[in-house]
Amino acid sequence: METAATILHADLDAFYASVEQLLDPSLRGRPIAVGGGVVLAASYEAKAFGVRGGMPGRRARELCPHLVFVGGRFGEYQRLGDAAIRVLDDFTPLVERISIDEAFADVAGCTHLFGTPEAIAKTIRRRVRDELGLPISIGVARTKHLAKIASQVAKPDGLVVVDPATELAFLHDLPVSLMWGVGPATQARLAGSGIETIGQLATTHSGALERLLGHAAGQKLAALAWNRDPRKLQTHRRAVSAGAQSALGRRPAEPRVFVPTLLHLADRVASRLRAKARPGRTVTVRVRFADMRAVSRSVTLEQPIQATAMLAEIAEELVRGVLADNAHERAISLLAISVSHLEEHTELQLELPLGLADEKRRPGSRAGLARVGADRAIDRIRDRFGKAAVGYGSVALEATRSVPDAFRELAEKEL
Repeated sequence: METAATILHADLDAFYASVEQLLDPSLRGRPIAVGGGVVLAASYEAKAFGVRGGMPGRRARELCPHLVFVGGRFGEYQRLGDAAIRVLDDFTPLVERISIDEAFADVAGCTHLFGTPEAIAKTIRRRVRDELGLPISIGVARTKHLAKIASQVAKPDGLVVVDPATELAFLHDLPVSLMWGVGPATQARLAGSGIETIGQLATTHSGALERLLGHAAGQKLAALAWNRDPRKLQTHRRAVSAGAQSALGRRPAEPRVFVPTLLHLADRVASRLRAKARPGRTVTVRVRFADMRAVSRSVTLEQPIQATAMLAEIAEELVRGVLADNAHERAISLLAISVSHLEEHTELQLELPLGLADEKRRPGSRAGLARVGADRAIDRIRDRFGKAAVGYGSVALEATRSVPDAFRELAEKEL
């Protein structure tokens, strides 16, 4: 394992809101939120009032009456995010981008050219500020997990270098919410057992932790709490899944709610599978209920699929199964679909019309081929006239979504 702190985690601060303030100087220093019905992102000035991403717009206005909402310039987000990552590329080829506004970089092999990791981080921050006008926080540490935590501690617009000799002292005083993989539900579960800091988690008996979080999650978090993270940077990572999710607030667990949502999600996922010619065999759905408890269910198919209608129907069956097993749940707050076990596009095996019950879901059947053909026609129209030009009726006729698809697509980087 590496003994020097050479891994950088660079994270653009309040990225979407910072871009809006950069492009419109009148917004600088003012509390702003990207979005409308739902807050997609908030500036630090807005966060000081308690405004957070994912919050309903009405609640955000209650917390901050002089909050300014802006629509969002998604093309500019992509352009400036790409430009910031190119600054990292100027120092090392070992860059792993993990979202539109953050990336890891390993500078172990270039310190003889550019100075210490801390000096490199300072230069990157200065260049991003001078060339792009954006604030960026960087954490420097021996492992990816600790570098990411350090960049969070460095916010806003700061730099934190963790000395390997003091990394556990640094890590163990911090809240568990900073750990990779600890979301609100896991944090609440840990807090219920009196575990609020990473140090408390580190000293919790492994058996108790596994009973609380499950075997895999318990072991993973216990290792990270002691900064045991052997992962290397993946500069040419091949996608192993494609997914999309939709936060619903608190909606009735009824077909009129989940069927159109699943078709919309399937459209987003399947179009990406087709664009990369990578159909997948395993379909997974996740249903989160109003109390934040989430249930997942999967099925692995005989043949890989990439047709929107096939994916939507399979997902619907899985969701109906989840709801049948949780009949006491009356409301859902999130739905997600992912497709894994992706394959390189291979020749399709045609099937005879045998009148099978699932013939429409068999890619090589006449009905299956017709479905893929319809999808490809939709893809061609969208490529020429834009994504909003054509779609599935039950989705297209819905009211305007509170979270624009352009924003969702910036965050969906698995494929």
